[in-house]
Amino acid sequence: MKLLVKKPLLVLILCFSLFTHMLVFPAYATPVAWPECIGITAEGGILIDANSGAVLYGKNIHETYYPASITKILTALIVLENCDLDDIVTFSHGAVYDVEEGSSNANMEEGDRMTVRDCLYAMMLKSANEVANALAEHTASSIPAFSAMMNAKAISLGCTDSHFNNPSGLNDPDHYTSAYDMALIAQAAFQNETFARIASTLYYDLPPTKRNPEGLRIYPGHQMLKKNSSNFYPGVTGGKTGYTTLAGNTLVTCAQRGNLQLITVILNGHQTHYSDTRTLLNFGFRNFRSLDISDFDTTYTSVENDMTIAGLPTTDLSVLYIQEGRQLTLPVNGEFADVTSTISYDIPPEAPSYAIAQITYEYNGRPVGSTYLIVNQHKETFTETLAEVPVAETTIEETDSLSSAQSDITESAEVSGWQKISFSLVIPSSLWIISAVLASIAILTGGFYFLKKLIKNRRTERKIRYRRRQQRLRDIGVSRNEFERLLKQKRSKKRRRR
Repeated sequence: MKLLVKKPLLVLILCFSLFTHMLVFPAYATPVAWPECIGITAEGGILIDANSGAVLYGKNIHETYYPASITKILTALIVLENCDLDDIVTFSHGAVYDVEEGSSNANMEEGDRMTVRDCLYAMMLKSANEVANALAEHTASSIPAFSAMMNAKAISLGCTDSHFNNPSGLNDPDHYTSAYDMALIAQAAFQNETFARIASTLYYDLPPTKRNPEGLRIYPGHQMLKKNSSNFYPGVTGGKTGYTTLAGNTLVTCAQRGNLQLITVILNGHQTHYSDTRTLLNFGFRNFRSLDISDFDTTYTSVENDMTIAGLPTTDLSVLYIQEGRQLTLPVNGEFADVTSTISYDIPPEAPSYAIAQITYEYNGRPVGSTYLIVNQHKETFTETLAEVPVAETTIEETDSLSSAQSDITESAEVSGWQKISFSLVIPSSLWIISAVLASIAILTGGFYFLKKLIKNRRTERKIRYRRRQQRLRDIGVSRNEFERLLKQKRSKKRRRR
């Protein structure tokens, strides 16, 4: 900071730059409006980007409805996370006969045995309720115990509107969900490769059983997967149907075109569940695009002379980087420059083990994605702790040129979510001279104090954020030698540039 005070020439240059910019009046273009959907007939429904989690459209998304057999998505996910596919499931009397008469089944009998893999196909494609019961008993010993697992899993996924009381979705007043919760469950399920493969299968051959001595070929109930169906939709990769007298028609669908993967949920439909789904998918694919965050956001990994994140040099991309493969969703004509981001140091349990911060993104106030800032876990000496390094002993470097202050101003404008558009105002020469004199005097007297205060505030903010990151670095095991080496490397790079 003292370097700036001792170089009045630099102050004059800045004053001249500020003065000339006074003659250019910026106007700001608002971001492209969020597209509007014509709506659906069902009582509840939602469309989300399966990768970013962004809600693209919703109708009564937190109202509760009976889910019917789309419940089996959650059942399958829990089974996949807790069982081996080659495990043998034995069908009990209760599993086979404790179902509603006439409900969907795979014609299984007490004492039949199939692998978990076969059972999952029978449950997801044939919507077999006795198979759902058998899988629940195999996984948790009893249906009540499995229901407890279902509710715990739903909570862990962020569901707040749901309660599950059986693995099949048959009528039960204490068995309900919302469109938003079901979208979260489906999003997690389709991220499981085995589930996605099962849900997209067009036919499967079950092995011989007592009532099916020659085996049984089964097909999915979801019509949008079938090319010979009038409801076929190009790009659909899987889903699950549901129906009971109380639930009406329910439908979960996943579809992909390019790098945009969409999930729809329809609840309490009125025989329009397929047309409603088509409406939502058409709306999503026509109006939105998906971006890889790491390809666009360089705010936290390439700002020159910024050592505010954990005290590490952000220009060393081998140390800090934004997690790859995380996406955000924008309207087709929306720009990343219109997105605002927020960084939080409260790391959720599901974060990568070497994450030091979570970054969330909004577009016009709508959440459109999130990612993590990662400390490279492949550094060689991440074995010692940082507990020995007192915060006060570590130097936090100050900026040493006006370009750093100017880059901060530019960065703030970019993060604010506005695009800058400029036009020039023509001023007569006499007014130019008078304005130049007056503006120069005003800027010379006030500009210096403004810059001094700005830089002082930056130093204070750095120290606060630096201390906040210390504990996180201790947790991930950054060594004292590694930390000091990085600081030394940063100073060496600066000296070479000078």
